[in-house]
Amino acid sequence: MIERFFLKDYLSFKEVELNLSNGLIVFTGPSGSGKSILINSILSSLGSSNCEASLCESSTSWDFDEDEYGLECDEINIFKHTKKEKSRYFINNQSVSKKTILDISSKHLRHLSLKDYSDFENDNLIHILDSRIEKHTVILSKLKSEYKQAFLEHKKLSSELKTITDEESRVTELKEFAKFEIDKIEKVNPKPDEDIELLEIKKELSRKEKVLESLSAANEIFNTEHNVFSALDALEVDSSFFSDAMNELRATLDGAEEKFSALDEVDVEEVLNRLEELSEIKRRYGSVEEALEYKEKKIIELEKYENIAYEKDEIQTKVNELNKKVDTLSKELSDLRIAGLKEFEAVLNGYIKDLYLREVKVRIQDYEHNENGKDEIIISLNNTALDKISTGEFNRLRLSILALKSENMDKNGGVLMLDEIDANLSGEESMSVAKVLKKLSKHFQIFVISHQPQLTSMGDQHFLVHKEDDESKVKELGFESRIDEIARIISGDKISPEAKKFARELLEG
Repeated sequence: MIERFFLKDYLSFKEVELNLSNGLIVFTGPSGSGKSILINSILSSLGSSNCEASLCESSTSWDFDEDEYGLECDEINIFKHTKKEKSRYFINNQSVSKKTILDISSKHLRHLSLKDYSDFENDNLIHILDSRIEKHTVILSKLKSEYKQAFLEHKKLSSELKTITDEESRVTELKEFAKFEIDKIEKVNPKPDEDIELLEIKKELSRKEKVLESLSAANEIFNTEHNVFSALDALEVDSSFFSDAMNELRATLDGAEEKFSALDEVDVEEVLNRLEELSEIKRRYGSVEEALEYKEKKIIELEKYENIAYEKDEIQTKVNELNKKVDTLSKELSDLRIAGLKEFEAVLNGYIKDLYLREVKVRIQDYEHNENGKDEIIISLNNTALDKISTGEFNRLRLSILALKSENMDKNGGVLMLDEIDANLSGEESMSVAKVLKKLSKHFQIFVISHQPQLTSMGDQHFLVHKEDDESKVKELGFESRIDEIARIISGDKISPEAKKFARELLEG
């Protein structure tokens, strides 16, 4: 619910603070006092509208996914819209986009001002009908679960079958391409790190001659080695250190000479040609390792193409079996729904009658299979399609659907924002709307602007919007003040004793 709302500097409003309760919240006041402006500013704080207020702020008890939005969710979350040079939005003082604030609030808030057909969407109507049927039989829930599992498996396998069928039409081409790619890599037959080793050999070959010349010159040191030993003996110095050094040097030079002499057997042209082959592989596939991985992938694909006919037949058999199962289960679902439709229509028409609307007709027709079955619920008001009825009729019909849905609600439904739902209605019609909203207020926090005493009297909380010296103000009314305001709605500014009496009777009733 929205627990608190604060508004600053918006048109005729200077500063407003509302502490809000649950249930049905009614706003009344003379025409032009700013009621619609106030509702619009509440919506603006939640990203559902736009206004020029310097600040509008709603404190809510709504939850949201911290990980999804990268925001910290508190016990009370504060949604804020500010406007200076441009609009800015905040949740718990963290700057967010309007899209984010609207995405979060739309999960908890609905503004019933326009012809929003979401309440009449098939999934919603099926859910309401099924909820009523499930109160009388446990079979439906089990049947729906079994059907949904079969439908999703059928959908998955049908998609796989389509892919195979599409591939089958060009399988010869795909097989030839896979074989070509495999043969191309196998012809070169690259080995991991082979290119690195060959580059090293190429490098050694390029400096072989120069290194061997250096080694030959360096070996001259051993021709004068005996002179050093003689000098060390004459000095009576232990010559073991020199002997060790010369032995180590001899081993190093001999090893290097052996290594480079071995390159005599290497064909330079073969090395260069092999490097060119590997370079082409790397250019095409990225690296030797990636080429080998690609080859394995193509081998697996080739095996799949070889087995595609068998795989297709196997999946086709499963799809056929599931198709029969889905048809059977959806037929059983339809039978249960058709059997429960009469009560659904009767209860809906009970609300419709209370709302002084013409009778509705509800029927089920076949639709394409989906997760809920194959049923489509069609509602018409006195045989008139929903897109042809008036806005007033549409809104009252929508209230009846919401009331029907609320009968099986096990949790709070969020916030409903209504503008002048009882505008241009008779007293009886207004009272019928009030009674339905009162029922809905057990499951929703409802904000409504009213110009009728009947709906106003039903409010759990009543705010008067009025002007003082051209400044709009809002105050919460107590019992006696509510009597005066309802009496004003009945008789105008000159409140008659009869109007006051009737107002008291409405409130006490």
